[in-house]
Amino acid sequence: MLLILFAAAMAASAEDFPSAEISNGAVRAKLYLPDPARGYYRGTRFDWSGQIASLRAAGHEYFGQWFPKYDPNLHDSIMGPVEEYRHPDGGLGYGDAKPGGTFIRIGIGVAKRPDDKAYQGFKTYEIVDPGKWRVRKGRGNVRFTHELASDGYAYRYTKVVRLVGKEPRMVIEHELRNTGTKPIRCQQYNHNFFVMDGQPTGPASSVKFPFELRPIRDFAGGLAQARGKEIRYDKELETGQSVYGEFDGFGPAASDYDLRVENAKAGAGVRIRGDIPLAKVVYWSIRTVFSPEPYVNIEAEPGKTFRWTYTYDFYDLKHAAASR
Repeated sequence: MLLILFAAAMAASAEDFPSAEISNGAVRAKLYLPDPARGYYRGTRFDWSGQIASLRAAGHEYFGQWFPKYDPNLHDSIMGPVEEYRHPDGGLGYGDAKPGGTFIRIGIGVAKRPDDKAYQGFKTYEIVDPGKWRVRKGRGNVRFTHELASDGYAYRYTKVVRLVGKEPRMVIEHELRNTGTKPIRCQQYNHNFFVMDGQPTGPASSVKFPFELRPIRDFAGGLAQARGKEIRYDKELETGQSVYGEFDGFGPAASDYDLRVENAKAGAGVRIRGDIPLAKVVYWSIRTVFSPEPYVNIEAEPGKTFRWTYTYDFYDLKHAAASR
């Protein structure tokens, strides 16, 4: 009886998180929405908008919980194609802020610098101003707008997660308007926490690029290899094992932002394209999730707007092979 009551309480708690569901017939997705008091994710690493707890397309589930412990303030208690803005010193204004001063994390809020230590990416900082969030849901889209200002930095950030027509396609559109007096320069990447039909990461998992991968930091441990244009696994990962690497080899054209992520055992795949050039490619995985992380450069001078889009095409491997 106690286990039943506990499970019921957990289910009721999950329903309390602000969320939205969208569908176009080919794709159905559940998104968790930004909320500084009740949001599913309240950490200071990842952008609060656009987190997708579940996405079903082409007969497959692409996302889901991959981490063993949930805590709304934990840096990686988040699911889906989630994004982070990486600044040279950690956050807008972090390097200039004295202990007790503030800095900005884009898509999150104004946070307090607690000490004179360098910025720690996995640390959750105290948020002193979450800014102003507006969320508008359509039948097949959700529009997020975040406005924030602090110490000369200010922006209006808009992200739209949109399903296209009746196709198994999703686009993530970004617009960053610099409304302050200081320039905004950083890198942004999507962590892409893929959990395809709950299958473990291993020889069935692969990521393919349109260019030859050149290692900056190659994989160690004999678990996976970057061979030519492809990342492949030599064995199934066990709990506690991880794969991490960083690569270049891409050129200056946006056409190199084009990768295919597949799991042959699940029979699921997704093609991901960006409309701006790559700045860096990082890859990370553990047993429960595999994550290609393409980076891009973001630059918006005062009064200027920077726009970019990512496109996701979901497919079933058998149907894709039959149509070729």
